[in-house]
Amino acid sequence: MKKLFLILTLILTFSLAFAQQETVDATWESIKQHGYPEWFSDAKLGIFIHWGLYSVPSFCGPESYGEWYYRGLMTGDSARIAFQKKNYGEDFEYKDFNNMFKAELFDADEWADLFNRSGAKYVVLVTKHHDGYCLWDSKYAPEWNSVTGGPHRDIVGELTEAVRAQGLKMGFYYSLPEWTNPKHIWMEDPNDSITNYVETHMIPQFKELISTYKPSLLFADGEWYNTAEQWHARELISWYYNLVGDEAIVNDRWGYGSDYGFRTPEYSAGITQTDRPWAECRGLGRSFGFNRAEPLENYISSDLLIRHFVKLVAAGGGMTLNVGPAADGQIPLLQQERLVQLGEWLKINGEAVYATRPYSKFYEEKDVVVERIDKEINFDWVRNSPDPSISCDNFSAVWTGYITPEFSEDYTFEVEVDDAATVKIDGKTIIDYNPDLANAPESNAQETEKYKITKGKILLKEGKKYPIVVTYYEKIHQASIKLFWQSQLQKREIVPEKALSVLAVYSCRQPYICYTAKDDDIYAVALDYPQEKLVLNIPKVKKNTEITMLGCDKILPWKYKNGQLIIDTGSIQYDDIKSTAAWSFKIKQTGN
Repeated sequence: MKKLFLILTLILTFSLAFAQQETVDATWESIKQHGYPEWFSDAKLGIFIHWGLYSVPSFCGPESYGEWYYRGLMTGDSARIAFQKKNYGEDFEYKDFNNMFKAELFDADEWADLFNRSGAKYVVLVTKHHDGYCLWDSKYAPEWNSVTGGPHRDIVGELTEAVRAQGLKMGFYYSLPEWTNPKHIWMEDPNDSITNYVETHMIPQFKELISTYKPSLLFADGEWYNTAEQWHARELISWYYNLVGDEAIVNDRWGYGSDYGFRTPEYSAGITQTDRPWAECRGLGRSFGFNRAEPLENYISSDLLIRHFVKLVAAGGGMTLNVGPAADGQIPLLQQERLVQLGEWLKINGEAVYATRPYSKFYEEKDVVVERIDKEINFDWVRNSPDPSISCDNFSAVWTGYITPEFSEDYTFEVEVDDAATVKIDGKTIIDYNPDLANAPESNAQETEKYKITKGKILLKEGKKYPIVVTYYEKIHQASIKLFWQSQLQKREIVPEKALSVLAVYSCRQPYICYTAKDDDIYAVALDYPQEKLVLNIPKVKKNTEITMLGCDKILPWKYKNGQLIIDTGSIQYDDIKSTAAWSFKIKQTGN
């Protein structure tokens, strides 16, 4: 009887579990009803890993993506072609890196331990990038994977097991198209000729990967030139959700018409959309894959990394922070250091980050202005900013001064610019360029168009100093502006220093306090340490509210006056301060 009761109990338990997990149909309506799991919104920080054959040469321009090495060979990039011939021989081909990719120092447990120490809650491994090379034993790429190739190891399987052993969620990046597949060579074959590739290669390989390892997160990529219908996005997402269950989540890169998935802005200043989860993806340097040609100054400092992360969390997002291991499987020490230092900060301040939600306001902001003398207007900041204190997106630049022509004749002025710009000479607007970027993509920073050329003409007299004002407004991704002139006697060139005298003023709005919330508690994270007091422009708090700085047990005095919460920080001593870069103040409201 007891045995029968136990069997009936087990049957009922399994039936209830099955009933609770509703089937997701292959419709956008049903997929959207699946929602987004809380674990992702709570996690805030994940680790991205770009590692593959491109890690052997690990070479590209200082501002380019190392994992796009093969694309440079495809397009005839002279630097990459010369590098390959010089270091690997005249007849060497990209496929030959398969035997050189050894991964001899790869230790999945060491990686997973490092990621855990960083404070990350999930990991996203690039299982297959655009070159089609797989880090598992794919029967759809039998001679183009890490098990039959150089490492002779199932990297996906080893890392998945190690990451889960650390209590972290495992996610996979999977490139939908490939540069190397004869069924459809991405970026060379017509975009609409992808059907055979999708149905006979991509879909079965996708299902092979997902059904074998069942990741909690799926990051699709490379969708840019095709529709969600061509990628069979509805069918694949619903199949994945039904296989993995409620904890499964996908990103937003599934082709035109999908309008679904957690958002993935790339190398940005963050976004402020809270209609669905989002996490900025970026590297510690300017490349995802390891780039040995990258200069030290490209790497973000630990302090700037922490502050940037805090801004993202305050706006309701998070960060998927990339590491680019070397071909031997070692994560460069500088990258390890950044991860560990971020983790040390989170040990103290994690309460203000994990499982929080946006407060009624994201930030307290201030105007940041940088003035300097620029010799020329000739800049290609790419995905950087003109100055560390200026944001990489949403900034403006104004050059004001004088221009002196050498000849008396009509001059044609040109700006090469990626966003909006105006040029005024002698009070006359000769260039007014303001493109509509309302629908500009937040991802795919590598392929965003760099600039447009726009022109204007004006009659100038030899030797006369004319007042000139050039303005530039940067929005997202690439940042560049160059000012040229040309006349019948003047060759086309960047307006030179001898003819141009300008003061440059760069400006933006920057947060200096970031807010998060958890239940009734409010967290104010100061990006500048408040020496004597911290002033917050928030609604009046409850009478019995207690305020502390995380890492310090002292109860801080406070008062509310003229719409401001004023916190006295004067009692905090040097030894009480356990953090650097940003300091979190907990406003715990109790009673009335």
